[in-house]
Amino acid sequence: MNTGDAAWVLVSSAMVLFMTPGLAFFYGGMDRSRNVLNMLMMNFWCLLIIPILWVVVGYSIAGGNFDAAFFGGFGAAFLKGIGLEGEGAKQLLTIAFLGMFAVITPALISGAVAGRMKFTAWAIFAPVWMLLVFAPVFKWVYGGWLGVRGSLDFAGGTAIHVNAGIAALVAVLILGKRRGWPQEGSPPHSMPLVMIGTGILWFGWFGFNAGSALGANGQAVQAFMNTFLAAAAGGLAWVLVERVRDGHPTNLGAASGIVAGLVAVTPACGYVSSMSSIWIGLAAGVVCSYAVRIKFKGGFDDALDVVGVHFVGGLVGSLMIGLFADSSHFGAEHLDGLFYGGGFKLLLEQAIANGVTIIYSAIVTALILLAIKATVGLRVSDDEELTGLDSVEHGETAYHFGEVTMGRG
Repeated sequence: MNTGDAAWVLVSSAMVLFMTPGLAFFYGGMDRSRNVLNMLMMNFWCLLIIPILWVVVGYSIAGGNFDAAFFGGFGAAFLKGIGLEGEGAKQLLTIAFLGMFAVITPALISGAVAGRMKFTAWAIFAPVWMLLVFAPVFKWVYGGWLGVRGSLDFAGGTAIHVNAGIAALVAVLILGKRRGWPQEGSPPHSMPLVMIGTGILWFGWFGFNAGSALGANGQAVQAFMNTFLAAAAGGLAWVLVERVRDGHPTNLGAASGIVAGLVAVTPACGYVSSMSSIWIGLAAGVVCSYAVRIKFKGGFDDALDVVGVHFVGGLVGSLMIGLFADSSHFGAEHLDGLFYGGGFKLLLEQAIANGVTIIYSAIVTALILLAIKATVGLRVSDDEELTGLDSVEHGETAYHFGEVTMGRG
């Protein structure tokens, strides 16, 4: 195994792991102060349970049998037959890297259900969803029937962001609205936390995207540059829209635009040129800045805009592969986008892959949530919601404001 490639993937794996605490800060800052620890715990729960389930059976379902079209089987369960000889070390490294994706994907959904979901329900939902939704879709997109058909997803636009985004929409529809929403506004309780989370996410995303080349090579360099440019373009587009539409740019808009640009370039980063990544970021910033407002017209309480940023952003980026894919960047002449002479074929395959993911994820997510609702229940009571999930669910308080005294000494 090439030691340089191995070193890059090891570092990338650690960077992707760091993204989940970053997401916790990002969501936690956007949430109400009485729920911030609950949001942190929802994300850290994924860090606790998902890695174990991933090596026990998740990886086997998602990638155990490379020749399977739909289901990887259980041949690699408990890492059976995977050692450090021959290709074993390389496979183990890949399993570790992909396990970080398995962690953060259900964590993305937590932002949509903030402030009213029982932690017990979340503790059940996150690992079950990873096994029944994330792992099969991951298999279909990477080496399974959707990938074989010809769709492209370099680092997880379809398998991660569209997948988690549509699940988030289903979750909020089943869970219902927060008390007083939308009449009672709920602005971020801590913008510094949001901005810190954004910085961690942007940093980790270089490993997320460039690490998906699984080597220190030219495609990794291209993905790295595209990640840098699309995030900047997404943030720029969002704040410009705010300036024109609302009269002032905001920190929340900058942070949201950066994340929207990162989401959108994720599926495309290894398949497009640097200039194309700017267009993808700009498109995501504009489209997502309006998409986050749809919840008010649609009447669904997506608390922290998971649907508007991750679902819409992932869909925008995935479909734009069908326009901007340039085979000179990855050596597959039959997979050029429309703007590079490839016609509509790739665009159609992108639409099919995302359509299948949306339908499957929505149906199975609904079944999981309805089963949990019928057993342990999904929501805290109205009084518990008003009190706050930090104290009700975890017996903790994020902020302790002691009595202020004045005087000398």
